Amino acid sequence: MSEAVTTPTPFVHLRVHSEFSVVDGTVRIPDLIKRVAKLGQPAVALTDLSNLFGLIKFYKGARGAGVKPIAGCDVWISNDEDPTKPFRLLLLVRNHQGYLNLCELLSKAFLTNQGKGRAEIRREWLQGQAGLIALSGGRAGDVGQALEAGNAVSALALARQWALMFPGSYYVELQRAGMDGDEGYCQAAMRLASEAGLPVVATHPVQFLDEFEFQAHEARVCIAEGEILANPRRVRRFSKEQYLLSSEEMARRFADVPSALANTVEIAKRCNLSLVLGKPRLPNFPTPDGVTLDDYLVQLSEEGLEKRMEFLFPDVAERESKREQYYERLRWECKTIIQMGFPGYFLIVQDFINWGKNNGVPVGPGRGSGAGSLVAYALGITDLDPIRYDLLFERFLNPERVSMPDFDIDFCQDNRERVIDYVKEKYGRAAVSQIATFGTLGAKAVVRDAGRVLDMPYMFCDGLSKLIPFNPMDPWTLERTLKDEPAFKDRYEQEEEVRALVDLAKPLEGLTRNIGMHAGGVLIAPGKLTDFCPLYCQPGQENSAVSQFDKDDVEAAGLVKFDFLGLRNLTILDWAVRYVRQFNAEKRDFDVMALSLDDPAAYKILCDANTTAVFQLESRGMKELLKKLRPNTFEDIIAMLALYRPGPLESGMVDDFVNRKHGRAAVDYFHPDLEATLKSTYGVIVYQEQVMLISQIIGGYSLGGADLLRRAMGKKKPEEMAKHRELFEQGAKEKGHDP
Repeated sequence: MSEAVTTPTPFVHLRVHSEFSVVDGTVRIPDLIKRVAKLGQPAVALTDLSNLFGLIKFYKGARGAGVKPIAGCDVWISNDEDPTKPFRLLLLVRNHQGYLNLCELLSKAFLTNQGKGRAEIRREWLQGQAGLIALSGGRAGDVGQALEAGNAVSALALARQWALMFPGSYYVELQRAGMDGDEGYCQAAMRLASEAGLPVVATHPVQFLDEFEFQAHEARVCIAEGEILANPRRVRRFSKEQYLLSSEEMARRFADVPSALANTVEIAKRCNLSLVLGKPRLPNFPTPDGVTLDDYLVQLSEEGLEKRMEFLFPDVAERESKREQYYERLRWECKTIIQMGFPGYFLIVQDFINWGKNNGVPVGPGRGSGAGSLVAYALGITDLDPIRYDLLFERFLNPERVSMPDFDIDFCQDNRERVIDYVKEKYGRAAVSQIATFGTLGAKAVVRDAGRVLDMPYMFCDGLSKLIPFNPMDPWTLERTLKDEPAFKDRYEQEEEVRALVDLAKPLEGLTRNIGMHAGGVLIAPGKLTDFCPLYCQPGQENSAVSQFDKDDVEAAGLVKFDFLGLRNLTILDWAVRYVRQFNAEKRDFDVMALSLDDPAAYKILCDANTTAVFQLESRGMKELLKKLRPNTFEDIIAMLALYRPGPLESGMVDDFVNRKHGRAAVDYFHPDLEATLKSTYGVIVYQEQVMLISQIIGGYSLGGADLLRRAMGKKKPEEMAKHRELFEQGAKEKGHDP
């Protein structure tokens, strides 16, 4: 006789704190999604404490794994009778309107109502907030607190008030999470729900993923609170049972209240947030009446190029001979920018850069791939002629790979805020903010922190952390250190204290530790920022709001990031220019951009490596390279900056370049057709632009296709490179080259 198949009780977790709760969660979002999928649960809610930091990562990951993502938040509710003890409420998003309302509520809490570092929502703000489901907050909610105090009358009145505020969308929360008093609360809550005619729902407050992670979670809480694990007076707020339970485990805990389990699934069915991701939305740039964005871009570009040509070629005959080359490139770039839908982006950037230049704010000449755009040069965004230096527009904007353009813009450090203020005034303060960054617990820091919560001596922890190699380009993990650093490995194997410390630190490594501000990223939204994401600010810094999403997630949400980098060297240059104008009567109009690029005295300074405070040339390694290379052309300086990277330094490419420059090695161009492309670098392939030109000249690539090859090389993906090898060989054969 076959065994009866029992259908597992359906259940959905509606209360999960991830690492983005910062103070009290260790759940990593990808691990959460994998576990929920493995347990066969159809959906899961991410309800971090007072924030939506992880929402986009969670939404994309869950959708990709076939798990329904439920957006929500565990919020603080102000307690007017005792402001030191706010209540908790769980808000879940039903639809897009609910998401917008939650973004607005959280932003308002951070910007206007912080108490003791907590962003609190006021009860009255929740009146008429459509699109949200409210769960009572368990024992930490105002209803739960009244029940705990034995005041059933007050609890009933509060529950009825919430039910009126969230008609048909308020649930009394039941929890059996291994804490003393859970059962007494559950019984009282069920009586209250019955009397008030309200539905109950079973939640489990998940703080960590697996049962064995309790100790690491407690350590995390101690790190956040500056506590020591073994302190007998420490308030223990969590239990060993707050891991992600299976549906079967939840069914056993709530066998007496099947409706509480069924309601988790019912709520999951009601929550249907759909986010449009990856569709950039630019703010509206004002143009003169009757002029479209496209036409205005072309008009300003042509006017700007005419001024640039007068500066580049004072001789009229030379200017006329170059005109067609420059205007043909300008027309092609404008056409591409318009086809890709980015005229607004270029117009916004040129507007705030030219405002800065016209208002005494020193602005850098441009760096990164944006310097390859002639339109950017014509509009005043950059100050480098891309044609003179063989810079390619396709490296910045590739019609064969549509992605948002991104200018790296340097402003003088002292004046950067003035430009940001100009942008806030122009587009509205509610439309502009900076971007959050999430600091993580790196290997060195986590060893020190874990040691502190274990109450180990500082010198002991510091000495151990110093055994972990430091390489910002390729950070070392604890796993790698145990494998590849003999001194660290020996101490781990031989010393019990070291083993205890490292074993505690390992599960904490890489977790989000703190919230910071992106060094240069500024968001400008088409309307209110809270239509896209909630805002956050540190206590006492209400004027410097940042998005609750990091730079990748704000772009996924449709916001466009503009880089406003503050550069100390520009400030120093600005002071120098002012002193020259002030103290030299003959140089009242001194302009640093008009200086000659072939001044022997300047190259003498470089050859002597007298470059302290010279941007990108001040490190010890760079000074040694200057002495070796002895630059005497501007092209040498450009090449040197490109060569001073780990790859070229380790491969012997730098020595090859230096020896060819000084005639100690023969110059080889690989093929006669490549001499013009490689002449400035003595036959050494230094730049990504050279890679693109070679693939065009020899392999028959379009410049758009060449940019895809450049990206594939950068990613070092063998399967992509194998495809490009075939394309290259085929193109070379078609161009008549011998295979």
